[in-house]
Amino acid sequence: MQSTDLGNKESGKIWHRKPSPATRDGIIVNIIHNTSDYHPKVLRFLNVAFDGTGDCLIAGDHQGNIYVFDLHGNRFNLVQRTAQACTALAFNLRRKSEFLVALADYSIKCFDTVTKELVSWMRGHESSVFSISVHASGKYAITTSSDTAQLWDLDTFQRKRKLNIRQSVGIQKVFFLPLSNTILSCFKDNSIFAWECDTLFCKYQLPAPPESSSILYKVFAVTRDGRILAAGGKSNHLHLWCLEARQLFRIIQMPTKVRAIRHLEFLPDSFDAGSNQVLGVLSQDGIMRFINMQTCKLLFEIGSLDEGISSSAISPHGRYIASIMENGSLNIYSVQALTQEINKPPPPLVKVIEDLPKNKLSSSDLKMKVTSGRVQQPAKSRESKMQTRILKQDLTGDFESKKNELPDGLNKKRLQILLKGYGEYPTKYRMFIWRSLLQLPENHTAFSTLIDKGTHVAFLNLQKKYPIKSRKLLRVLQRTLSALAHWSVIFSDTPYLPLLAFPFVKLFQNNQLICFEVIATLIINWCQHWFEYFPNPPINILSMIENVLAFHDKELLQHFIDHDITSQLYAWPLLETVFSEVLTREEWLKLFDNIFSNHPSFLLMTVVAYNICSRTPLLSCNLKDDFEFFFHHRNNLDINVVIRQVYHLMETTPTDIHPDSMLNVFVALTKGQYPVFNQYPKFIVDYQTQERERIRNDELDYLRERQTVEDMQAKVDQQRVEDEAWYQKQELLRKAEETRREMLLQEEEKMIQQRQRLAAVKRELKVKEMHLQDAARRRFLKLQQDQQEMELRRLDDEIGRKVYMRDREIAATARDLEMRQLELESQKRLYEKNLTENQEALAKEMRADADAYRRKVDLEEHMFHKLIEAGETQSQKTQKWKEAEGKEFRLRSAKKASALSDASRKWFLKQEINAAVEHAENPCHKVTAVVSLRRGDLDTDTHREKMIRRPRRKAAIYKPRRENAEETNPVNTFNLASSIVQE
Repeated sequence: MQSTDLGNKESGKIWHRKPSPATRDGIIVNIIHNTSDYHPKVLRFLNVAFDGTGDCLIAGDHQGNIYVFDLHGNRFNLVQRTAQACTALAFNLRRKSEFLVALADYSIKCFDTVTKELVSWMRGHESSVFSISVHASGKYAITTSSDTAQLWDLDTFQRKRKLNIRQSVGIQKVFFLPLSNTILSCFKDNSIFAWECDTLFCKYQLPAPPESSSILYKVFAVTRDGRILAAGGKSNHLHLWCLEARQLFRIIQMPTKVRAIRHLEFLPDSFDAGSNQVLGVLSQDGIMRFINMQTCKLLFEIGSLDEGISSSAISPHGRYIASIMENGSLNIYSVQALTQEINKPPPPLVKVIEDLPKNKLSSSDLKMKVTSGRVQQPAKSRESKMQTRILKQDLTGDFESKKNELPDGLNKKRLQILLKGYGEYPTKYRMFIWRSLLQLPENHTAFSTLIDKGTHVAFLNLQKKYPIKSRKLLRVLQRTLSALAHWSVIFSDTPYLPLLAFPFVKLFQNNQLICFEVIATLIINWCQHWFEYFPNPPINILSMIENVLAFHDKELLQHFIDHDITSQLYAWPLLETVFSEVLTREEWLKLFDNIFSNHPSFLLMTVVAYNICSRTPLLSCNLKDDFEFFFHHRNNLDINVVIRQVYHLMETTPTDIHPDSMLNVFVALTKGQYPVFNQYPKFIVDYQTQERERIRNDELDYLRERQTVEDMQAKVDQQRVEDEAWYQKQELLRKAEETRREMLLQEEEKMIQQRQRLAAVKRELKVKEMHLQDAARRRFLKLQQDQQEMELRRLDDEIGRKVYMRDREIAATARDLEMRQLELESQKRLYEKNLTENQEALAKEMRADADAYRRKVDLEEHMFHKLIEAGETQSQKTQKWKEAEGKEFRLRSAKKASALSDASRKWFLKQEINAAVEHAENPCHKVTAVVSLRRGDLDTDTHREKMIRRPRRKAAIYKPRRENAEETNPVNTFNLASSIVQE
């Protein structure tokens, strides 16, 4: 067993020497992932999934590293680092390089393994996704978590539907059935529903299992044909459901050491047509056991108690098993190595018992003793002669037995005996026997090289000539024909190759390698000399058939000649289609059981036998169209009779015309590389290739020129269409303009009529308005008259009320005047008294001031004389004089102020008396009196100002500063006088 450590490498080889898995464990390679950090640790793989081809797989570890392992190319590559653990993987999408990965953050991402880029990011789950199921077409995917399942469109990566359930009923698994449009949903309460993918219509529900063997289903698996569902859980019982009959048809009990089933998966087989018979069962002990569902026998097992398996995946073609071990490593198993003992051919059904002779010759009896006399020979007897004959037959038998030995332990002679006894091989082992009879080498590398060259140019438009309903079948046919054309150039020009290959493609559509090698073996052996007269039918082969027919049925041949029917009509259609047009599937398989088991001439003899067995209807045909129809459609003919006739022809045909004398014996394909096929006129093929290339180039030139002409024509047509559209548009515009003009004229006419009607309406409204205005005017005049009358009445009432109030006010005023008169008289007496006192005090002051002034003047004069005497300057004298004049001015001012104060006091008393009298006479004009009083105050102020201003002009000579101060505010003088009066 080889072991590979990925380490920190992003790419490399999976194994470094050719793997040779042992039959005991079948392990091809063990893959581990250890980090090379300071503290190395093992990165555990969690999930693994195969792609559609089965030769590539992806695996993800718990740190989010995702690797692609190419088992065919022996390479691994790190394609993505998601930085979080992956919970599920899917690698069988429509675009082969893309894969889906479910991550620990409940999201699903799509990556490309080639570009290593993120294609899409899908969100919507609220718990961990543990299952991803992809539709067979690769267009849809279902992701399942414990609480919901969601259907996604992988073209747009948009969610189409969501399955919501109650919390009490959890989801176990939701997945697509293979090769169908049905979704199967399995819940934790053991209910299983089938839904239509497009409409999500519930197709059916499986009934509940019997109570005697009721288990809670945990894991499920479905065969490739979608007919059988296997379910298991925490029990050693397996339930097998028939989805067509919708019932439980078998319960399998596993060994007692199995207590719970953790995983189920069917093992595909290329020859079981999808009805898988081997089921892999992974139990709680980490061992995966593979059992046959029909025989209930344990075939083989992988894993052990020491190295247990946690999960597994099986490739679609059933060659590899990828298992994630409990220690985190990844094991790749070879199914071929594990089933080597199982796939041994069954023992022959016919055994020959031979009697041994009574007397056996020892080695000493066969020796001759040489003496000097005569030569002595052992005595001969009848028994010795018989023994000699038997020995000779044994030696020939040994040679024949070696010649008839086939791969996988089969013997051609025994198979022929079996075939003659039963007429056909068992259906179950037919494909296995064919592979052994044809000794197919299964050159995977060489076939992959042919396939990698792509679709051959000769078969690019195959669907136009052969419109096959099944897209898969058409694709397989196109690949197989392309591989044959890449193998030998003659097959790219062989017109009947699709007809010859189609029945084998339909039979081996799930294994293209076997299909290719069967067709190639058929061409090399049973199509010998077919291409010597290429591109014409093989005249030499048809001549052989005609010679044999002439020997065995001259009448039929003469009938063909009489009606101008050649071998190209009664033999070649059967050969180029290998009888697929005239036989049913079962008849065709039975016929080729015999063809592959005999000499290559058997096929030519079959053509003769088919004609001989159909001689009655053929002799009744007279038209060429009837013959053509007969050899291109199925006829009422027993194939067993035809086969017996073929064996009769093989035995009774003379050697000189027997085809086996002109055809080589069977030669198998070589191992490793396919043989060179050049049994054709190379110059014709080369010439045809050159002609075809020339025709292709001419066609390309013609197509380019036609494309140019078409482009020019398209431009001309486009221009013509545009011009026509422009003219039509102009015509429409002109018509629209005329229509609009007519509409405008009509609208104007309507407008005129409406204006006339409007004018009439206006006149009517004007008349109505005039009538209304006249009525409103009369109403207003009446209302105004009524208001005036009411106003007059109100004024009368007001006048009466005011007269009454005036009388009362006059009486009150009279009383107030009387009181005021008394008050004024008392005030007058008080004012006179105060005035007398003030005058006396003022006279005293003035006398005191005058005495002081005289003393001062005398002093100043004395001082003046002294200054004169002292000889002061004239300027000082002038200053002294001014000061004297100022003092004199102040004295005079004081006297004038006293006089003004007396005059003011007298005027104020007079005004008060006049106001009181006037008020008593007319009390209604109080305000006027007050205003006049205030006006009198202003006049008094003006008078006072005039009186003050006169002496100021004289005093300005003596003291200008004092004069300016008094002139600035005349009211101050009045206030001063008033204050004097009050004092």
